[in-house]
Amino acid sequence: MGTFSVLLKKWSDSSLVLRIFIGLVIGAVLGLACPHWTFIGILGQVFVSALKAIAPILVAVLVAASIARARGGLGPRFRTVISLYLTTTLLAALVAVIGSSLFPVSIKLQALPAEGASPGGLSEVFSTLLTNMVSNPVLSMSSANYIGILFWAILVGLALKAVAGPTTIQVVSDLADVIARVVRWIIQFAPFGILGLVFSSVSESGLEIFTDYGKLLLLLVGCMLTTSMVVNPLLAWAFLRENPYPLYWKCLKESGLNAFFTRSSAANIPVNMDLCKRLGLDEEFYSVSIPLGSTINMNGAAVTITVLSLAVAHTLGIQVSFVSALFLSLIATLGACGASGVAGGSLLLVPMACSFFGIGNDVAMQAVAVGFIIGVVQDSVETALNSSGDAFFTAVAEFYDRRKAKP
Repeated sequence: MGTFSVLLKKWSDSSLVLRIFIGLVIGAVLGLACPHWTFIGILGQVFVSALKAIAPILVAVLVAASIARARGGLGPRFRTVISLYLTTTLLAALVAVIGSSLFPVSIKLQALPAEGASPGGLSEVFSTLLTNMVSNPVLSMSSANYIGILFWAILVGLALKAVAGPTTIQVVSDLADVIARVVRWIIQFAPFGILGLVFSSVSESGLEIFTDYGKLLLLLVGCMLTTSMVVNPLLAWAFLRENPYPLYWKCLKESGLNAFFTRSSAANIPVNMDLCKRLGLDEEFYSVSIPLGSTINMNGAAVTITVLSLAVAHTLGIQVSFVSALFLSLIATLGACGASGVAGGSLLLVPMACSFFGIGNDVAMQAVAVGFIIGVVQDSVETALNSSGDAFFTAVAEFYDRRKAKP
């Protein structure tokens, strides 16, 4: 075995989290010391682009293969994980309501530039979801439309199960294994990607966001961390009746850390699937639940929509009753589940929630602009919360199913 092969093996066998941490530190130091070395940021762009490119293929092939070779028994686990996804998203919105009531913040409403156009209401959100579901499958793959990818992959999987023979199903399974191997190769370069991403953030963003919009950012991050570190583990304990924190910290460390810097739930799907495999979960289950979670498990999005909407209401002096806050939580939950189907993500759903208080689109879009300004932190924490929760609740659902099956 040559020197290069030995080094490569040592690299692969060492702790990925430790390698990522080293890359993080080096990236931060270089970002402060040599901010003009912009070529370092290319490492991050290449890493995220590679994950985004392979993720739609991985989801499509794994979902189709898993359904084709499934032998039943997945129903209860899916009901459990979907219930967990939706419940925790609603609880996240309620946490944001409570946080905004205890620590109300105001924002400067002025002519700030905002990107994109917001949906008019929930009907438009659901219309977008349904349209994305039945969009051209090839277009869905190229545009990373995971609603459409899931829909067509499930249909193909069911068709394979109905008409294909064992040989054909084995070929599809082998293809899924090939794509999974490619993903593992890409993940090995995560430390270099994180190095580039951290360098770009440190060299470009500075500390201005903490001074201009510090209170709003603290409220957003505080609500997200409360949901992630308190609410989600409590919900898991209610199902498992055992200490959920060892599992929680593993998911946060190995999934949330990567998602924080990539700021892309889609790019983190391969990372979550690799984590689920190492946790010993059933591939037929997690290959569907993980991409599904990236669509409907949107705790961070629910917090963002709720906090920014209430910040606008507080700035305008609008009194929010308990009933109104409860309805806002429901709207934020439903809207957050459709965030992935709306260009711009959770921020562009803020005007929809603001309309519940009679706040005009022009005013609400200024809150969206503020969201874009603090997005380097807000979006990172939001993605880390959402994506680590996908793996966490997938594991909780399977462990709960195993516990019930014990005599």
